[in-house]
This record gives sequence, structure tokens and C-alpha cells, in this order.
Amino acid sequence: MRIAIVNDMVMAVEAMRRVLLTVPDYKVVWVARDGAEAVTKCAQDTPDLILMDLIMPVMDGVEATRQIMKKSPCAILIVTASVGKNAAKVFEAMGHGALDAVNTPVLGSKGTPEAAQAILAKIGTIAKLVRRSSPTPAAKTPTRTERVPLSMSIPPLVAIGSSTGGPKALASILSRLPADFGAAIAIVQHVDQQFSSGLADWLNQQTPLPVKIAVAGDRLEKGKVLLAGTNDHLSLRSDLSLHYIREPADYPYRPSVDVFFKSLSQHWTRKDTAVLLTGMGRDGGEGLSILRFRGWHTIAQDADSCVVYGMPKAAAELNAAVQILNPEAIAKTLIQRVQAGR
Repeated sequence: MRIAIVNDMVMAVEAMRRVLLTVPDYKVVWVARDGAEAVTKCAQDTPDLILMDLIMPVMDGVEATRQIMKKSPCAILIVTASVGKNAAKVFEAMGHGALDAVNTPVLGSKGTPEAAQAILAKIGTIAKLVRRSSPTPAAKTPTRTERVPLSMSIPPLVAIGSSTGGPKALASILSRLPADFGAAIAIVQHVDQQFSSGLADWLNQQTPLPVKIAVAGDRLEKGKVLLAGTNDHLSLRSDLSLHYIREPADYPYRPSVDVFFKSLSQHWTRKDTAVLLTGMGRDGGEGLSILRFRGWHTIAQDADSCVVYGMPKAAAELNAAVQILNPEAIAKTLIQRVQAGR
């Protein structure tokens, strides 16, 4: 795997070099000291992955990510001194196409094996995503299991799956929904567990609707947004409560949109709305197709507005989407469908 490092701190660059040297297949192809230099070098020699710092002179990692994803797109992992302290910039960079974020490993007595393993684990997962360009084997359409009692109130539901560039697209949609939006919203965004609460807080600032992390046992409620919040897969039980499951354990997309969408096809008795947004890979395409087969109204984000046209493209190839729209049009459609009682 050809990897580039963008960081203005010599010690940070050296720490990352040493970590990468432990894996024979990883090769550092170039180093840039600021975002502007990274944009230029990436256009000349596009690597498989960029380890991008956030806080740099001349041009920061957010703007560098935006320009690289527009001019010479490739996988980008944000590597910053403190993901927690820089959460707002992390989500902004993810909105422009960064895949994930991790703390910068350090040298000497202050460094820890855990920090090195964390960055290697992130790179390993991204390597799987980059390689996984072919369709996954089609699974059998899930059969319905027991239904909940008819007396239980079931609200209209909007189920959303997103990945690379997802935070920006989610904010664009949620910011346009009214405070009295008459449907429950469930979101599965590919994001590490350590960032999920920060993402929920950030989305809370973008919308009048309350956004919280889904906890095992939660139920979908009208006017509330629940966000998948662990590295396991969010799933709906037959009693319509949410829980998290580990399997499929080897699936590179965690949490998986497909797993959630398929659980909805099994247990959610209404025919509601499912949306698949920007993202690398094919996660969610098959699940969206199954929901359309079940009679759901399915929407995929259009290519022009996607940071990475991967997941929605997979859905389009499967003829899984009833509509293909940009985020602004998606929000308008959701409002119209809820107002019409659909």
C-alpha cells in the first residue's frame, strides 16, 4: 500500500514512519509539511492513502482534504494530536471525504503500543475498503419473523445510511427538517465508536431535532434522531427495540448499513423511507434493494453531490432506489412524504 504523510511536525512524521515500517506491504511514497504542498504532491503522485494532520501552517488538513477529494481523490485518514479536542475539524474533514480519524502516535517513553496498533488497525480497515470494489455475494432476501402487536404505536420512519462525506450530507438534510417533523429518524454512519458521541453533538447543532446515540433497548420515536454509536452493527429486534450485534464480525463496514436495513426489512411493519448517502464501497446497496422489494420508498444520493459516489452507485446498479436526489431535494421529499402521511 502506497502511503503519504502530511504533517508539519518532524517527530510526528518519524513516529508514523516507524509504525508503517512494521508492515512490509506499506511504503511511504512522499511527505508534505502543509496542506498546500500535499495538494500539489497528490496531483503529481496520488497514493493509496494519505495520513493527514489537521492543524498545519499555510493550509490546514480540512481544506487540503476538500481540495484533494475534488482534484485527485484518494483515501484519507486524519491523524491528529487529539481527536477529541479537534472534533469539530474532524467532522468537517469527514464531510469533505476523510474516512476516519486517529490520534498521532508518539516516539519515546510517551509513546504506547496501543497508539501504534490503533493507527495500524485504521489503515488495515481502510485497505479492505479500498480493495472491496466488486459486489459482495447476494444474500437471500430475509424472511419476516414475528410481528409486534397491532396495538403498539409505530411511527413513520426515515432510515439513513452514510459513509465518506456523510456528516456534511447529514447536516444538509437534518438542518432543513422542521422541529415538528413527524417521523422517527435512524442513522447509520460509518464512524468509529470514539467519535460517535461527538458526531451526535455536532449534528445537534445543525438541526432543531434532538440527536442522540442509540442505546440497546431504545425504540424509534417520532421527532427524534437516533445515531448508531458503537463499532458493532445496529439492528432492530422483532419487538422493535434497537440493539447491537457483532456478526458479521469480518465485515469492514462497522457499523453496517446493510445489517440495519436488512433488520428493518424483517421487523418494521410499515413501508417507510430509506436513504443511502455518499460513501466509499458498496455497503447499504443490497439492504436498500431489499427494502424497495418490500415496498419502501428508497432514495440514493446523486453522483454530483456525493463526495464519493460508491454506496449510492452500488444502489443505482441494483436498481434499489426509487429516486436519486441531492441532499436538499432529499430533505424536501422527506417533509412532503411525512406531511402526506406516507
